[in-house]
Amino acid sequence: MRPTGKLHLGNYMGALHNWVRLQHEYECYFFVADLHALTSDYADTSQVKQNTLDVALDFLAAGLDPEQCTVFVQSHVKPHFELPQLLAMITPLGWLERVPTYKEQQENLTTKDLSTYGFLGYPLMMASDILLYQADFVPVGQDQVVHVEFTREVARRFNQFYKAEGSGPRAQGAEILPEPQVLLTPSPKLPGTDGRKMSKSYGNTILLSDPEEVLRQKIRPMVTDPARIRRKDPGDPDKCPVGDLHKVFSSQETLAKVYDGCKTAGIGCIECKGWAADAIVTLLAPIQERRAKYEQNPALVREILHEGDRRARARAEQTMQEVRPAMGLTEDLTGGAAPGEATQ
Repeated sequence: MRPTGKLHLGNYMGALHNWVRLQHEYECYFFVADLHALTSDYADTSQVKQNTLDVALDFLAAGLDPEQCTVFVQSHVKPHFELPQLLAMITPLGWLERVPTYKEQQENLTTKDLSTYGFLGYPLMMASDILLYQADFVPVGQDQVVHVEFTREVARRFNQFYKAEGSGPRAQGAEILPEPQVLLTPSPKLPGTDGRKMSKSYGNTILLSDPEEVLRQKIRPMVTDPARIRRKDPGDPDKCPVGDLHKVFSSQETLAKVYDGCKTAGIGCIECKGWAADAIVTLLAPIQERRAKYEQNPALVREILHEGDRRARARAEQTMQEVRPAMGLTEDLTGGAAPGEATQ
């Protein structure tokens, strides 16, 4: 995840909730993508450091267990700089320009100058993040499938040009970069406080770290079914953003009360919003409790990230020790190690 500040419920339900489950089923790598933040926020990096820490805290608070998975900071693993540069040598410019999010972001983020080499190469950086760990699967929602397909194309092109030299775990002539598969993860519809998709750019988020009183203040003025103008008017939870919150967070018993009470005008919107807030408070209580423990022990957080950085570097370097010789970069003319190897 890009470090743009503390994470919100949309981040949790869209990714983190699934990550917590997947860490028990796969060898998983989760990182704070501070390099990604620079592709659009290069002009003001004053918040990147604190945002990186906040995202790491939310990772741990949500339930990512450093004993079960690897949690690290992207820029602390130098192959995340190296592999994109090498893959850039073989990636056609047209592939980058046709990525849908490239033009969409340029159209939407009009206050920023995104006509940079870094922003154009952003999809290749994401592809490198995946290929660096020779990943079999990438857990994404439907909207991110295009990025995984781009990654597959890059891997396919690399494998056409270069083969294993036989000095690593793969036999000579074997393919080095596996084409990763999409692991579609459920991402429920989660509206923000204004009814639109929950997003920091809209200013309509509920943070995982919001205290209960702040959370209730955010939910209280939420928009509801526009057909329900007066208290006595019946409504439809399927046309109400608060109803969408109930579908994600409330129990079946509460959901039944919401449908019955709303459609018969037996309950008011204030009461319905209170029930939604109750369910979210219950969900966030253990998350916030874990976050508080980590906040009180910053040395432990540093130790977890340091160990995660170490494990990620070791795994990434395994890949680079296959990539470099395949591209003819392993040794210099005197037989010494390549610069990338010497700094490890």
